[in-house]
Order: sequence, then structure tokens, then C-alpha cells
Amino acid sequence: MLQHWRTLSSRAIHENPWWTYRLDDFEIPGGVKGQYHYVHTAGSSMVVPLTDDGRIIMVNQYRYLGRRESMEFPCGSLQHGQTYLETAHQELREEAGYTARTLESVGRFNPYNGVTDEMCEVFVATGLSPTQAQPDATEEFEVVACRPAELEALISQAKVWDGMTLAAWALARETVLGRLG
Repeated sequence: MLQHWRTLSSRAIHENPWWTYRLDDFEIPGGVKGQYHYVHTAGSSMVVPLTDDGRIIMVNQYRYLGRRESMEFPCGSLQHGQTYLETAHQELREEAGYTARTLESVGRFNPYNGVTDEMCEVFVATGLSPTQAQPDATEEFEVVACRPAELEALISQAKVWDGMTLAAWALARETVLGRLG
């Protein structure tokens, strides 16, 4: 079994409302010391919404860093004091314009384990009811509904390219397909 690294100190270099850039001093077994730069977050929730007629709800949005549109599942960061479940309900409502009777957790993953300590919890949402979307001032979404086979075709054609959405689908796929029989 691998021995764990020991944290000697940890400090925030920069903070904003979404994440903190941190710098840790560490020591590995054998005495070698080093520094680790990373992004700390409180976590995030991603929702795979499934309609009663078997369609998956996604949101298409412009991603500034990618300089292009991205089709994704609704997702957002945990705010201070929020749970993963509360965040999932909020993001589904704000981004896709739906509420869910049931949100079932299907797992967690780290989106970029060499760069962030973030954990994203994935939920499958069922019993959907439309409501008014409430995007943030810098967000614009186009809601897209597709069948699982259509989603998988979009993935294989690299039209769905967001890594978090790809990981979430890997976790949710079996549950979604199981609900569809």
C-alpha cells in the first residue's frame, strides 16, 4: 500500500465566489519536500434529468474557455452550507427549468484529480415538472431533450465534449437505461 504524503502547511493564494487557489507545502515518505498548487471547491452537483417519456434533458451553453457551445447536464457548485442534494435541485430549476419529484444519487467523481480536490455528485432526476428557468446574469441556456441512443451518438461524434457530462453519463447510464426497461 502506498504511503500518504504529509501536509506541512496550506494557504489560500486567491479566492473568488466559486473556488480558491491554494498552495500546500508537503513532504513525501523519504523526506522529500515540495509544493502543490490546486483549486479547492466545496464540490458540485450534476443532474441527469429523465422525463416520463424517456428523454434526457440537457442544456446547451457557450463556454468561454472552449470558445464554443457545449451540451451538458445541469450542474453547479455547492454554495456555503448547501448539500449536494439541495444544489442538484437548485441547478435543475435554474438551468433547465424543471423540478424533480425524485433525485437519486448514482455516484461521485473528481473532475480533474491533479488540479482540484472537487467532488461532483451525480443525480438522476425523475418525476419532472416544468418551471421557470432562473439562470444567473452571465448564463444563457438552450434546453435540449434527447433519447439515450441520441446522447450516445452525440458522444461518439464528439458533439458532447464536456468531461463532467461524460463522467456523469458513465455513472448514470445503467440507472437511466434500467428505468426505461
